[in-house]
Amino acid sequence: MKTEPFFILVIACIIAHVSRTIYEILKHKKIITASGLSFVVVFTTMMVLWISWFALCMLDKSSIDLPNIIRYFGIFLVALGIVVFFTGLLTIKALESYNGDLITHGIYSKIRHPIYLGFILWLIGMPLYSGGLIAFALGLVFIANVLFWRHLEEKELNNRFPAYQEYKKTTLF
Repeated sequence: MKTEPFFILVIACIIAHVSRTIYEILKHKKIITASGLSFVVVFTTMMVLWISWFALCMLDKSSIDLPNIIRYFGIFLVALGIVVFFTGLLTIKALESYNGDLITHGIYSKIRHPIYLGFILWLIGMPLYSGGLIAFALGLVFIANVLFWRHLEEKELNNRFPAYQEYKKTTLF
């Protein structure tokens, strides 16, 4: 069956999202703590998620033929998301094990969560590029999930950094 790889990728993507959400909830409830091992687990989970996401968008058979301007806009969003994501990652130089001060320089002087924002741009851009209707619907669900992760992180940052409320007033997202 030709649609089988697509559905395997959908399942892989969903499992990766659910796994990451469970991790974020356990971390928020302080059942687990961030460590070098958690970085490996999160990074591996996210690699599965990203690879399966990009592949399933391209294999989505429910695609519609979108005008080229929309497809170009989609690929622009993906490229912008990659730049925003990696700029945030390279600025913070850590993921799960960061224990320093509140980062307010570089991209973090404008955007509080550039890594999540980059990811959301991918979730919007790839279905626009590929025209995949199922991918677009999944992307909306996954965006809600990423916003949930962001919500949990906002709570932690509010508790951890007294200056976070003022920082929020001067930054986006």
